[in-house]
Amino acid sequence: MVDHLANTEINSQRIAAVESCFGASGQPLALPGRVLLGEGVLTKECRKKAKPRIFFLFNDILVYGSIVLNKRKYRSQHIIPLEEVTLELLPETLQAKNRWMIKTAKKSFVVSAASATERQEWISHIEECVRRQLRATGRPPSTEHAAPWIPDKATDICMRCTQTRFSALTRRHHCRKCGFVVCAECSRQRFLLPRLSPKPVRVCSLCYRELAAQQRQEEAEEQGAGSPGQPPHLTRPICGASSGDDDDSDEDKEGSRDGDWPSRVEFYGSGVAWSAFHS
Repeated sequence: MVDHLANTEINSQRIAAVESCFGASGQPLALPGRVLLGEGVLTKECRKKAKPRIFFLFNDILVYGSIVLNKRKYRSQHIIPLEEVTLELLPETLQAKNRWMIKTAKKSFVVSAASATERQEWISHIEECVRRQLRATGRPPSTEHAAPWIPDKATDICMRCTQTRFSALTRRHHCRKCGFVVCAECSRQRFLLPRLSPKPVRVCSLCYRELAAQQRQEEAEEQGAGSPGQPPHLTRPICGASSGDDDDSDEDKEGSRDGDWPSRVEFYGSGVAWSAFHS
């Protein structure tokens, strides 16, 4: 189906229509061999509340954005290369159904469909496109994934010190490494996570200690393996990332002791229906 539609006029028109809906703020989407396979509205779990988002599945990328006018105007375009994607089914609860997680090294987030059938269609088509992309590029499946952000509503107290209670004056923050909701006191440190940002980003006190210890160990190993007199790589970046949220720029503009807290499995344990695929 993909080969049949590639470089056809109808496919070009459909991609042009998507570009037009995002307007000048969106990136160009037309490339030789790229095919628009399907589209639909999914509910994305953002840090403050779940929100509808428009999703477009191409043979090599997944594109999503905020809906301004249904099927007429979208904004906040995000493009995810499919070879970086791993999907994880999430268990059903009375309050949350038809959910799954989209995981990449830079960003991980949860979406839900209107029905179990729609969820299965999305997952099947995405996974098939991922398999095709991995074969085409020769890349192995991704094994490093960002932690999803725990929603604000999941806790009223800091998930690290378990002492600070959030209020209108005491703001919530998110650790970019583990995704936990933490207070300002427990997230004073910054650390360079290259997959997420070229600048150091907010991390909680526990993640900072772990990352700093890992960095010191790697520097010591490299210094020991290097030639005599070789200076240590004091600025060597740590590879790792945590997910952000597309609403973070609006909702969390940024400017102790570590207690025990349940793993994020407590929160993330393992609409418009999907449009018909082009025949």
